[in-house]
Amino acid sequence: MDIDAWVWWLIGAVGLGIPLVLTAMPEFGMFAAGAVAAAVTAALGGGVVAQVLVFVAVSVALLAVVRPIANRHRDQRPQHRSGIDALKGRSAVVLERVDGSGGRIKLAGEIWSARALDADTSFEPGQSVDVVEIDGATAVVM
Repeated sequence: MDIDAWVWWLIGAVGLGIPLVLTAMPEFGMFAAGAVAAAVTAALGGGVVAQVLVFVAVSVALLAVVRPIANRHRDQRPQHRSGIDALKGRSAVVLERVDGSGGRIKLAGEIWSARALDADTSFEPGQSVDVVEIDGATAVVM
């Protein structure tokens, strides 16, 4: 039983797809696409040299073009802050006088104890303040 070259290329593509699924390394997918292109070349009657050149050219082209684009998109993902990190830098409204020893603010819809960053500064009810940090259960504002 003589198997055509294009079948071998498709078997190779499937073989390269297995580590793609197991390791989630997209490079294997690019090599698998190169193998599919070589299978098409073989099915169209291209010789062994043409098949190998198509495999290499498509694989290298995908690596050269797709990887940098994918890396750029991965690096540009928005960073979502959560917990107390999400509260830093937000504005709040003073409910009770806030000074170096304490006070109350409304921050993100909740009432928080607060103190002024500068002990000599005070904020009156109704004023808007910015949260500099969270110290335990106390917002440090300015």
